[in-house]
Amino acid sequence: QVQLVASGGGLVQAGGSLRLSCAASGRTVSSYAMGWFRQAPGKEREFVAGISWSAGTTYADSVKGRFTISRDNAKNAVYLQMNSLKPEDTAIYYCAARISGVVSRSQYDYWNQGTQVTVSS
Repeated sequence: QVQLVASGGGLVQAGGSLRLSCAASGRTVSSYAMGWFRQAPGKEREFVAGISWSAGTTYADSVKGRFTISRDNAKNAVYLQMNSLKPEDTAIYYCAARISGVVSRSQYDYWNQGTQVTVSS
């Protein structure tokens, strides 16, 4: 089993930045694909960004150019740097791990409890 703990969420003004971290424990996730998702009130959960085992990255169009996903295998962790934040980025953000090392926009094996990101206008 893999446990994922996310941190770094909070309240920020529009145009600001936040960095989310997701630490994995239980197993080494260096061979896993890792992803970030978000769910805004009244909306379905959506894919934000993913990183493969080989550090290839994929982004949702809505965050491309503003968000950067990265991983540190030595720390068994994945990060989401969020710049130029907009009020529409407000959501609960979830970190996920996929045993297959290939990024998916939906199918992951492990999820964390989510961390709130609120962007004020």
